[in-house]
Amino acid sequence: MADIVCVIGNKGGTGKTTLSHMLCQGMGLLGQRSVCVLTDTFREPLDPQGRRYLVADARSREALAKVTDKIRSLNAWMGVIDGGGNRTEMDRKLYGLADLVLLPFRDSHEDLRTVIRDIEMYPRAYAVPTQWPTNAWQRDVAEKAIEQFLAPYRDRILHPVFALSASKLMLQSRLPAPLPTPLANGCRSIAHQVLDLLQIPLAEAQETAEETESLAAQRPPPTAVVYGNPGNQRSATVNPMT
Repeated sequence: MADIVCVIGNKGGTGKTTLSHMLCQGMGLLGQRSVCVLTDTFREPLDPQGRRYLVADARSREALAKVTDKIRSLNAWMGVIDGGGNRTEMDRKLYGLADLVLLPFRDSHEDLRTVIRDIEMYPRAYAVPTQWPTNAWQRDVAEKAIEQFLAPYRDRILHPVFALSASKLMLQSRLPAPLPTPLANGCRSIAHQVLDLLQIPLAEAQETAEETESLAAQRPPPTAVVYGNPGNQRSATVNPMT
């Protein structure tokens, strides 16, 4: 069965959507098949062309149920669900569905206070520092804030995803190619951490990165997600209206 990773958290603006797409891109770069699932009703689905992963629209409860059921039925896939912000009820629902939960947070005191509440609310979740400062002095201040506020939860904090101006490319309607090397490396880094947490060896990836890229480039219609390798594809309808 597929694994489902949910990226949630009550505070908006922490980079949940960017992290979701970076994680899926990183999975593709490592040869792991994945689907990025949109649930935020204030966002539009992104074009899958050029991405090393597929996309699915699940902006209604009915669509979410269909998409998660379809993902669960697939072998060696991963579903990454972008939970959106300020939706506690949805976060609780996704927490119940997930094999792994990620809580992005930035280096503000407001983010730190919010992520503490979320860590305590979701005992199986891991916090992810996002948009983390790259300047040495600023990074030192941010790390001291973590030690001050999050020391009791240090074993549930992943390595940071550093601030990259290029990360905004992940949310463009169409992903440019090639991606800047620092962004690709950042995508691989978070994907490695998630694979480690799920205890999935890279050797178990069922498809090479080149095959995944070829599959994504086929641009399936917006009402369908195509699963399988290019020689043996299956189409899974994800539009609740079909």
